[in-house]
Amino acid sequence: MVAPLQQYQAKRDFRRTREPSGRAKPGKSPRPGGIFVIQKHAATRLHYDFRLEHDGVLWSWAVTRGPSLDPSEKRLAVHVEDHPIEYASFEGTIPKGQYGGGSVLVWDEGTWAPDGDPAAGMKKGHIEFELKGNKLNGRWHLVRLRPRPGEKRDNWLLIKGDDAFARPGEDILEQAPDSVKSGLSIDEIGKISPATWQSRPKGKAAAQQETRKAKPVARRGSTRIARLPGFIEPCLATLKSSPPSGAEWVHEVKFDGYRMQAHIENGKTRLLTRTGLDWTERFGERIPKALAMLDCGNAIIDGEIVVLADNGVSSFSALQAALSEGRSERLVYYLFDLLFLDGKDLRSEPLVERKAKLQNLLGNTDGNGVLRFSEHFVQPGQTMLRHACRMGLEGVVSKRADAPYSSGRVGDWIKSKCTLRQEFVILGYLPSDKAGRDLRSLVVGYRGGGELKSAGHVGTGFNAANARDLRETLDGIKTGRAPITGPAGQEKGVVWVKPELVAEVEFRSWTADGNIRHASFQGLREDKPADEVVAETTETAQDAGRDKPEKRSRASAAKAKGTSSVTLSSPDKVLWPEAGLTKAGLLEHYEQVWPRMERFVVNRPLALVRAPDGVGSGQRFFQKHASPGMPDSIARMSDPHDKEELLYIKDFNGLAALVQLGVVEIHLWGSTIDALDTPDQIVFDLDPDEGLGVNEVRAATLDVRDRLEQVGLPHLVKTSGGKGFHVIVPLKPKADWATVKTFAHDFAKAMEQSDPGLYTATLSKSARKGRIFIDYLRNARGSTTVAPYSTRAKPTATVSVPITWDGVEAGVGPGHFTVDGKPLAKALKDADPWAAYDKLRRALKG
Repeated sequence: MVAPLQQYQAKRDFRRTREPSGRAKPGKSPRPGGIFVIQKHAATRLHYDFRLEHDGVLWSWAVTRGPSLDPSEKRLAVHVEDHPIEYASFEGTIPKGQYGGGSVLVWDEGTWAPDGDPAAGMKKGHIEFELKGNKLNGRWHLVRLRPRPGEKRDNWLLIKGDDAFARPGEDILEQAPDSVKSGLSIDEIGKISPATWQSRPKGKAAAQQETRKAKPVARRGSTRIARLPGFIEPCLATLKSSPPSGAEWVHEVKFDGYRMQAHIENGKTRLLTRTGLDWTERFGERIPKALAMLDCGNAIIDGEIVVLADNGVSSFSALQAALSEGRSERLVYYLFDLLFLDGKDLRSEPLVERKAKLQNLLGNTDGNGVLRFSEHFVQPGQTMLRHACRMGLEGVVSKRADAPYSSGRVGDWIKSKCTLRQEFVILGYLPSDKAGRDLRSLVVGYRGGGELKSAGHVGTGFNAANARDLRETLDGIKTGRAPITGPAGQEKGVVWVKPELVAEVEFRSWTADGNIRHASFQGLREDKPADEVVAETTETAQDAGRDKPEKRSRASAAKAKGTSSVTLSSPDKVLWPEAGLTKAGLLEHYEQVWPRMERFVVNRPLALVRAPDGVGSGQRFFQKHASPGMPDSIARMSDPHDKEELLYIKDFNGLAALVQLGVVEIHLWGSTIDALDTPDQIVFDLDPDEGLGVNEVRAATLDVRDRLEQVGLPHLVKTSGGKGFHVIVPLKPKADWATVKTFAHDFAKAMEQSDPGLYTATLSKSARKGRIFIDYLRNARGSTTVAPYSTRAKPTATVSVPITWDGVEAGVGPGHFTVDGKPLAKALKDADPWAAYDKLRRALKG
């Protein structure tokens, strides 16, 4: 019997290729199914590798022309050797001359669930299954072809099932050609060093380790143990505004350093970053030597390397200074998890048991030495965070006590950061030297000991509108001399002002010399005299960060607008060339519409259309899950239905972060994160055939309104920014998805039956010819609709805008509103047509 992965490993020289050598993990999945991945592979000829997890390996097929969403398209899929599970995350370039040489990207990924026993299906030659991915969803079939005489290849057909996710006539390969992990194209992957795009340890030593066979290695004494696996992707914490409560959680200090994974084997140590880079040499000899002295044959330990400031708190700036100066004697390695020990994989064990083994392993080390055990506490999380903030720590990490160690952001670890907030006197400002920006930073201070003292600079939190108004205000109180003495008052380039204005500032912590770190401007405080501003060093995020009415006054220019602490890179980058709309202009649009948009977009799962190079050219891709480099202001949560990671935003900072990422369309689920399975709206998207005009679409939209009135359901309308209108029925979140989708389907079908020459409830383009598709499919779990006030990736930068029914009757069209157009400006001055949205909600009965 051939051993799992033997054929895969025999074809590859792991000293030359950075593909994972892997090992089979039989029984890994608790039930049939698991992950799936499709990798776009530019080898001798471009093809797509389709892989399904089964019994610890990836079943693999080479699909020559790639998958199709058209059920009539049957794509040849050649069954090839099984691949290791680790291969699912591989992106990079396989060297020329090696098997499969060429560039590889992750074109799609997600989960799959078979219909019946997949092993029996493989044997029979017909595997039927469901995919849940970023690009591919719904029912699919793999069907084996009868071999021709003399044919050696195991040929199958990959066929899309005819369901709601089918898209006859559409080419998903052309519409979404790039990676769902990095956003890069296959050509861009090929231009980057292979070491950049794979998640294994780098360097010659790592390559040699991967090619060794799993032979036993001697431990101290006579015990024989197995070798270590390669780099393990770390468990990541999800950012939350406050820590979780409950006895099932333990809490640790959040360190401000470099996350490092230590690999100890046969007396040798390697230190790997969170992406698998080998940084052992960067940290000198003390830490590796201390790890090598631990009483074990091999181990993998998770932790963080820090430098402690004089107050005992980890300091990232001090760490960077120590590394740049080569001062490794100041480095301390806090260890908080044990993944592998003496040939045993501990990742499936509960956290508290892994930590107990780790503490025992570190038992003989000096608690104040280079290696330190990261203690955990069982006090309430809110209490822990409050203490951490008062001590000047970055925050806390809360972990499920009984959870296994799972790579990625799965929700078992929650991080809560300390954020301080208080008032400061504005002492001056540094003007920006970049076109289109008015302020680089504010110089702020406070009163202490009978005089003004500098608290440093505030360099974020401005947008184009409030920065312009603030600078005009400050220019009106300019003065020729600094209001503070000492070195801070001699800073060059500062425009000093009379110390009369007070700014509310959010920041991370105080430095030892009395300056604030990571400061963000929140607005002017018109209710606070400058003479009363002092340093409030014990205030925490829980005490000061609440929405207290008396602390919400803003600069007049920022009233009723969104404000953000996000700093845009390349704010002048043009995203809509035809409309001349830049990234900064897009952020200004959302600042204007935020008061109306906020309640519809926060705390709701998102799907994003990104065009980092603009809508006119370059890549454009659809994104539902997190990707590398995504900021913490874009929140994540685990879908309890399938454990997939969902994205959402909690405030305007999150929306600004989407702008920074080049998001040109924001699409929403029909439910909130707190009630994923009970939708709070019904959406009818009227999608006309190409030959129909706006008058036919407008008449159909009014017809939907009249029919909803007949069944007693409320109805609102908005432009789509595309070809049609969206009719929205606000619901009380009572009915489940099946009930809502069934109602929407029956409603659309009834319209089709009443006028089959004008309406269709069938998705295919052939059925839509000359008719209007009443798209009810937006009402399925996980389906999305463009958000109110979101821009669209159309050349003229159209916007989806709520309107009145009178507006529809008066001639407003689907693309009536654009970002910089007068119609949108007027609409924002008029009464909000959706002001009564919440009052209109009705319960849908099954």
